[in-house]
Amino acid sequence: MPSVYSIDQSAVTGKRTPAATRPGVETRNTLCATCDISCNVVTEIKQGRVVRVRSSDNPIFKDNICMKGIMAPKAFAHPDRLMRPLKRVGERGSGRWEEVSWEDAMSDIARRLQTIIDRDGPEAWAVSTSQWNTATDHGLGRRIMNHVGSPNWISGVALCAGNTAAINRMTYGWFPWADFANTNCIVLFGHNPRRNSWVPVYNQIRRAQARGAKLIVLDPRKSENAGRADIWLPLRAGTDAAMCLGWLNVILEEGLYDKAFVENWTIGFDELRARVAEYPVERVAEITGCDPDMIRKAARLYATSGPAVIPWTPITDMQRNSTSAIRLHSILRSVCGYVDVPGGEALQGFNPDVVSESEIEAHEVLPEAQKAKQLGSDTHPAFTYRGQASLRPHTKRVWGTEYANQITGCFMANPSATFRAMAGEGPYPVKAFFTLGNNTLLSFANMPLILKAMMNQELIVVHEQFMTPTAQLADYVLPGDSWLERPWLHDAFGWSSMVRPSEKSMEPPGECESTFSFWKRLAAAMGRADIVPWKTIEDFYDYRLEGTGMTWDEFSKSHEIYFGPLEFRKYERTGFATPSGKVELKSSVLEGLGFDPLPYFRDDPPPNPEFPLMMFTGVREDEYFQTGQRHVPELRARKPEPNLFVSPGTADEQGITAGDWVEVVNPTGKIAIQVAVRDTMPDGLVRIPHGWWKPEMKQGAGHLSGALAHADAQLCPDDEDFLDREQGIPHLKGIPCRISKLEAPPEGAQ
Repeated sequence: MPSVYSIDQSAVTGKRTPAATRPGVETRNTLCATCDISCNVVTEIKQGRVVRVRSSDNPIFKDNICMKGIMAPKAFAHPDRLMRPLKRVGERGSGRWEEVSWEDAMSDIARRLQTIIDRDGPEAWAVSTSQWNTATDHGLGRRIMNHVGSPNWISGVALCAGNTAAINRMTYGWFPWADFANTNCIVLFGHNPRRNSWVPVYNQIRRAQARGAKLIVLDPRKSENAGRADIWLPLRAGTDAAMCLGWLNVILEEGLYDKAFVENWTIGFDELRARVAEYPVERVAEITGCDPDMIRKAARLYATSGPAVIPWTPITDMQRNSTSAIRLHSILRSVCGYVDVPGGEALQGFNPDVVSESEIEAHEVLPEAQKAKQLGSDTHPAFTYRGQASLRPHTKRVWGTEYANQITGCFMANPSATFRAMAGEGPYPVKAFFTLGNNTLLSFANMPLILKAMMNQELIVVHEQFMTPTAQLADYVLPGDSWLERPWLHDAFGWSSMVRPSEKSMEPPGECESTFSFWKRLAAAMGRADIVPWKTIEDFYDYRLEGTGMTWDEFSKSHEIYFGPLEFRKYERTGFATPSGKVELKSSVLEGLGFDPLPYFRDDPPPNPEFPLMMFTGVREDEYFQTGQRHVPELRARKPEPNLFVSPGTADEQGITAGDWVEVVNPTGKIAIQVAVRDTMPDGLVRIPHGWWKPEMKQGAGHLSGALAHADAQLCPDDEDFLDREQGIPHLKGIPCRISKLEAPPEGAQ
């Protein structure tokens, strides 16, 4: 997800602010890609090496930096960084490698990939990428896949913002951007931006509160933001959709909605009202565990203090009612009149002067017959080609392009279906798997399935900076550059019209190369150099920036952010990019796919006495982003072990104390984790951190650097009871489990 900066144009010149300098020190204006929020920072360079990363001097971006960004120069200079291409020479996972040249590696990769395609079809090739670590692949991965004929691209954005974008488009045709600078009320559904996590959003929330904006937080735990909120609703984990239905019940029954907007610009209001009537506040209070009067108070505050925003949240993305909950956020914005207005949720579109990554991806060249083969599109189609197909002409009508792949999440294969096909359990075989900057094994649900899938591949290619557990199972591991070592044109992943340049600060070490280089080399090795015709990444950016009248060099030296005048209420001129041209409270897209066109709440499966506790996973620690940074000594010293958060009451009930090691078990798997007792946690709920492995531990199959002992993905089910119906993404916010004390710490415990 890109950072959500102010859209108050009085504060934005877009021009570059000269960086303060010190004698003997060069500076560059750069975007930190240690996480996907991409803060504007300044790098300081001595003798060709970055020695310091600090906050930007531009007042728009000042103080947007965290410990992970500050530690980046040391992180990327670590002695374990991958420097040269490696080819597996033993059994898969044996840990035996030989160094090879890029040319030999790509020649063999292309030959083996083509053999699989010739035998099983292009759909037998799957790719997983990420928005961080080695950063975006510029749309070139999809471009090559679309020309070759494979629809089977997956990403962690299936669980984080990409799926939100796809579902939002079903309501009003675009993914909205929260105007923190001008809003009167902010609603956080479980999201908890902090001083070292989601820093720009944290800073904007604090600034908004300082000028009087209200804050409503819905979170089972008393998070940092809950402690600073005007209203905190400690809802039961995974009940976001029910809470939204309760809010709508209050808003509609009390007439607090924008009647003119609803009458003129929505369809399905009467049907929505009937559905909402099924969720009176007393029922919602019983489902969510919240006080009914506080539910009413929060709903009234949101509806009457506007314009208000419900910023994107990863929490709602990861639930068995995710589609309904995301739709309900969009419906709340709509009925209250907060869509595409100052202080509300802006629908920005692509920047008209810059060629978007969606256009680079060339989705139009992939034949419809191949699109129809996309894995998971038959059962869980929401963010697949099939799920988004009916929006294409309307996206063209309003936004000028048929394919708007926002957050790269609108035309994905379903991850679980892809891994099942890789494991030999799908409608056809998938035998080649490429993963770029994405520690795939730890990044999706059902890690045992992913491991089986990877062991069943004929070709695995990993582009990475370190030997991750995923890389340890590869045929080829190719060394990736870092954000300090490349230029980058950041187009907000298609979310907004804001475009930002990042200057290259230093040369990559060894033989590390960018994703641009990786895809260009692959296209050439497959005899399709025409697919990536640009000689260098700078030439590629020159092409994308032609509409600005500037070259990449001119653009990056003169601008830190670039966008045109913002317009609001554009729908009055164009309508919304939906089949009806209006906000679809009752979704014609979902109805056409055979799903309930109205939002609903689907309760958890019946309790299992063998697993009496509920587990909340996916939470990130300040020191780490996703599965990264655990090799950095200073960060590991702050957080040396994965911590299970439990309430004092649950700890007493389970006979455990802070510092104990316990085993967490459910039907999917088990992990070992150290106990931390927190009075901010509710009884009966345990919190598991995401993405744990230990780079210092033994590598290879059977070990995977501690991932088999600690990774939360081993506890995340992806069976139908725990999948969202429309998207097929897993429920990670309320998974049954049990815990038991271990007699001794596990191997490698510090």
